[in-house]
Amino acid sequence: MEYKDYYKTLGVNKNATTEEIRKAYRQLAKKYHPDKNPGNKASEEKFKEVTEANEVLSDPEKRNKYDMLGANWKQYQTSGGANANDWFSQFNQGGGGSRSYDFSSDPGMFGGAGSFSDFFESFFGGGLGAKSRTSSRSQARRGKDFESKLTISLDEAFAGTEREFSIDGRRLKVVITPGIESGKKLRLRNQGGEGINGGDRGDLYLTINIDKHPSFDRKGDDLYYNLEVDLYTAILGGKKQLKTLDGKTINITIPKETDNETVLRMKGLGMQKPGLGKGDLFVVIKVKVPKNLSSEEKSLFEKLAKLRK
Repeated sequence: MEYKDYYKTLGVNKNATTEEIRKAYRQLAKKYHPDKNPGNKASEEKFKEVTEANEVLSDPEKRNKYDMLGANWKQYQTSGGANANDWFSQFNQGGGGSRSYDFSSDPGMFGGAGSFSDFFESFFGGGLGAKSRTSSRSQARRGKDFESKLTISLDEAFAGTEREFSIDGRRLKVVITPGIESGKKLRLRNQGGEGINGGDRGDLYLTINIDKHPSFDRKGDDLYYNLEVDLYTAILGGKKQLKTLDGKTINITIPKETDNETVLRMKGLGMQKPGLGKGDLFVVIKVKVPKNLSSEEKSLFEKLAKLRK
């Protein structure tokens, strides 16, 4: 029977730390998880392999037992597949210097890893294999993560807000901080699917979607507003009022002879930057040309045109 190299399965060396082993396992488990590869038998088998390897190598006691027996795998093979306990006892009597373990009666040995391979059932005896299948049925498993979208207005994103909603009969409240961006994911721990056999709940991930505003456009932390200005004010100068997202009314000074599409910058009136103040508000001047002129108005414009020649 071929020896299973759990270090190779997780892609780590034999001197790897426990944290390195767990990190390798998390990456592989995420890649091959059945929920992400529905119907893919190859991924399902790979997931079982990395789970079994992690169950052994992430636990110091289990890893120590595996290393001691694994290092003498060839000697075990030449014994004709004897009972692991008998073989290991004989190995100790031969001067190995290690103490014997009763693997078949040790309920903690490799427990909770799911259905083990034939390698371990043969290596440690049928008793362990039976125990492992029993433990797989009662193994605690974390619940599934849920994903959902939460749509808010630009006004709410500007000032921050709170939202309440129900999921699986539970009433939840989420706090939206000022300045949040569209596409931001919020994680609500332990608010996902219910765990199995006493396992923790999964998490709930909320993706924030911000509705388009009728007057303001957002670009990063800055806001843009199109301000209509009549031709006369654009030429002679004047003032215009603008209501900001927080409900305040501010006066905008229009300089004399302001061109169409001129951009005026209002510092600190944009979106909140977490810990960094606020962005800016950019007011884009849109000069409105007068329509339906009277005969007298047309005459005055004609005279003005002649004066400009």
